[in-house]
This record gives sequence, structure tokens and C-alpha cells, in this order.
Amino acid sequence: MRVSVPLPSDFPFVTEVPVYISHINYGGHLDNALLLTLVSEARLRFLKSMGFTELDVDGVGIIVADAAVQYRAEAFHGDLLEVRMGAGNLGRKGCDLIWQMADHKTGHEVARGKTGIVFFDYAARQVVEMPAAFRRAVSARSPEPHACAA
Repeated sequence: MRVSVPLPSDFPFVTEVPVYISHINYGGHLDNALLLTLVSEARLRFLKSMGFTELDVDGVGIIVADAAVQYRAEAFHGDLLEVRMGAGNLGRKGCDLIWQMADHKTGHEVARGKTGIVFFDYAARQVVEMPAAFRRAVSARSPEPHACAA
């Protein structure tokens, strides 16, 4: 069984990231692992758009708990990729950041996926509750708020 990532009908955040030569593998296209570096950049921008950083979401940080990716098409050096992102499956201590990546020029989907994040107190070295400020920020921007799965 292959990974399947359903997408929301709309995303509250969109950013563009270029494909650099350092993202290209020996096959001449975007490397599957380096695609996640582009998703990480989009995640940083998504958080920044709400006034947060990965180390300061209302006083706590985040860590990536899991990731799922569906690769759909090739991307090449010089392509500009549009990454759409939103939050879903809001739980007590984390959520999923659901994303879709497409070629800016053609609109063809390159990949889609989700990154599970949890909130983390780096000083105490432990997972903590989702900050209320984050829950409010993503709920206000999310056209399809998802219920907690856990």
C-alpha cells in the first residue's frame, strides 16, 4: 500500500521556492530527500507569516515527529516551485502541516505531503501542549479545521 495524502480544498499560505543546482541529483532532477529541504523552508515561512519561528511559538519550539511524501512529477534546476501549506489534525501537543508543491509556470503538481510537528520545550527537553496562540492563529487561517485524532 502506498502513502496517500488527501489535500484540503484550499490552503491559507502560499510561498515560492527556487530549485537550486544543489537540489539536483545524478538523475538530473530534484532529489527526493532534498525536496524536504524546500518543504522545511516553506514551513519556516509559514510560521513566520503568523509571527512565530521554529524555536519560538509563543515561548516553545517545534520538532518534526514524522513526514509523509507523495512524489508526483520531476522538477529541475531553475524551476520555481509554489508551496501551499496549512495546518490540520490539531491535537493537544501537535498537528500536521499539510502541503502541496507545484511548478509555478505550468501548475503541474510535483509533490504533496504532511509533516507532523509537536511542540517542544527545549530547556526542559520535553514535548508540551500546543500553545493557544498557535491554535488560534492556524484556526483563524484554516478554511477546514480538522478535529484532533489523538
